[in-house]
Amino acid sequence: MAKKNEAEAEEKSSGVNALNFFEETKEELNKVVWPSRQQLISESAAVILMVSLSATIIYLVEELFKWMAGKVFI
Repeated sequence: MAKKNEAEAEEKSSGVNALNFFEETKEELNKVVWPSRQQLISESAAVILMVSLSATIIYLVEELFKWMAGKVFI
């Protein structure tokens, strides 16, 4: 009985219990609403499109400023 109390006190003092952590993690993952395949594909395509569009706009603005700097400083 004394060893059990010592083990419990040690767990409480360290604040980490691996088994409890994995049980709670599993419980939380069961609460997750996972997207359907169609939703995953459409949202991934939207992200790729927006990143490509943003990169293109940044590139064009950079080229514009490079051209303007060339006209002013050279």
